[in-house]
Amino acid sequence: MFDLEHEQSLSLVRLLPRLEAGLDARDQAAFVPRFTQHFPALFRLLLEVYGQNYDFFYHLEQMTDLLVSAFKSRPQTLRQLDDQRLVNPHWYQRGAMLGYVLYVDLFNGTLDGVREKIPYLKQLGVTYLHLMPLFKAPESNSDGGYAISDFRTVNPALGTMAGLRVLADDLRAEGISLVLDFVFNHTSDEHDWALKALEGDKRHQKFYFMFPDRTLPDQYQTNLREIFPQQAPGAFTHVPKLDKWVWTTFNTFQWDLNYANPDLFCAMLGEMLFLANQGVEVMRLDAVAFIWKQMGTSCENLPQVHGIIQAYNLCAKIAAPALLFKSEAIVHPDDVVKYISEGESPISYNPTYMALLWEAAATRDVSLLRYAMERRFVLPQGCTWVNYIRCHDDIGWSFADEDARMLGIQGFSHRQFLNEFYTSAFAGSYARGLRFNYNPINQDMRICGSAASLGGLESGLMAANAEWIEAAVNRIVLLHGVMLAAGGIPLLYSGDEIAMLNDYSFSDDPHKAGDERWVHRAKFDWSRLEEAQRRPTTPHGQVFSRLLRLIQLRAQDSAFDGGETRFFDSGNQNVLSFARRNEVVILANFSDHPQTLGWLALRGVWGMPNSASDIISGEILDTVSPIHLLPWGMLWVRAD
Repeated sequence: MFDLEHEQSLSLVRLLPRLEAGLDARDQAAFVPRFTQHFPALFRLLLEVYGQNYDFFYHLEQMTDLLVSAFKSRPQTLRQLDDQRLVNPHWYQRGAMLGYVLYVDLFNGTLDGVREKIPYLKQLGVTYLHLMPLFKAPESNSDGGYAISDFRTVNPALGTMAGLRVLADDLRAEGISLVLDFVFNHTSDEHDWALKALEGDKRHQKFYFMFPDRTLPDQYQTNLREIFPQQAPGAFTHVPKLDKWVWTTFNTFQWDLNYANPDLFCAMLGEMLFLANQGVEVMRLDAVAFIWKQMGTSCENLPQVHGIIQAYNLCAKIAAPALLFKSEAIVHPDDVVKYISEGESPISYNPTYMALLWEAAATRDVSLLRYAMERRFVLPQGCTWVNYIRCHDDIGWSFADEDARMLGIQGFSHRQFLNEFYTSAFAGSYARGLRFNYNPINQDMRICGSAASLGGLESGLMAANAEWIEAAVNRIVLLHGVMLAAGGIPLLYSGDEIAMLNDYSFSDDPHKAGDERWVHRAKFDWSRLEEAQRRPTTPHGQVFSRLLRLIQLRAQDSAFDGGETRFFDSGNQNVLSFARRNEVVILANFSDHPQTLGWLALRGVWGMPNSASDIISGEILDTVSPIHLLPWGMLWVRAD
């Protein structure tokens, strides 16, 4: 009979000599207590995922050796950061946090080019810098860098791994945390593991899913959704050299990794710890929902996924405790929150908030946004949302149909309306976006476009219509404002702060044509920034100066530190209202017309205040008269 506690204790006793042999006395003093603290939970997780049907202790030894090696090679500056983070584990919840995401080549050419722009990032208030995938990848089949052929080599066009370490050090010295993707669902078909598999290496063939014919793939496919139905329909690709079918959830050149193989688990652990030792403080777990496959299921959000991430989290706590995980799960809201905990991913993208901000901007009605956030915004203690209105990817309408039904909204038809609105197919739409991966079977699609173009600035400028331009500027600032004010880590996509428009030239590049997401992945326009700074009355200058002020106000006010964000009904379907720590109330008018609220609408926060002011304008508000909101206007109200 298997005795869990006995086997766990026995395994720890057998492993401790490996630690003593691999570490000097000083390192043992730091490492062994963490290892013994976290090993019991790690043992249980691995046993749950992998069971006893393999050489369990052999893989525990393999994993232990990786942890010891990673700790020994961890730079002293990062060990000091580990100590700081252990003392202040919730450092990411402070109100001064601001994320910024960019492609290195599009931002300023190279890693050295990014280093040159650290003063600009500091001016903007950035404390968290996410560099999009920068590793070696095939030029023609890179999926924007997400088809990685070597996790330990920087794309030579961008720089070197030594250059990345220097950048990480320089960023850290300025209070900016480096964020990179951990693309752990798949590799490029040109990764060394894949090349060895192609040459017949049986060990590396087991790193992937390979089938001799279509029998099993067809059975799996019955329950799978197509991620890229236009450019990569289905989830399996025939590889002629092997005469096998390989699992490829995303693109034909991205081979899914087989986490049912503990050898693969250890191999990816080595890659993860290597990156942590380059100075990466946060890892975005890419495509996290897909990493476990099981016949008869959708192969998304399966329990083993959580076990694997939690095991990696514990490994990080042992060898590199400054490292944090951020989950990227663009799935049903009920599934999104399953990834969020201090033992798994303490921070997570908030895709529902993002999608419903755009939904409210199209409908001019905040009812669905408010209803969903009232129920879905609160996270476990110590966990934090990453709130955003745009990222490198598309917009999918990932709200819950059951939330929509409670408000009398039919989910399918509402998504069709939103798709039409944001691709200019709806009469009167201000938005200029492109559709992405339309599926004619279920009529599903996603939306691409820069924040400024989706927000109406492109339409206004093309029409030379001053009223449209003014509305667009106010709309763009409002969307960013409610992102900044909601708590968590607000994330700016590079170029949105200067209202950069869609770049349609991507269609002329054979490596980008056919992937509409490149329409909003434009090269950063430094001349536009210079103009925005020099001429703050231009549309781009207004967006930049107003966002900069909001960022500064947020960083200076303790109401935006960690703590509760509570959405509530203002009594006006056009006005989004939420309170930060019951200290500041945000009121945002998602309509083209002025709106009025009585102070009674805020009674659930403060009662009836004797005096109040707007943080943004500094204006004293008359608490006897109604509250007035301009079209697409916003107030951050504090009771004085």
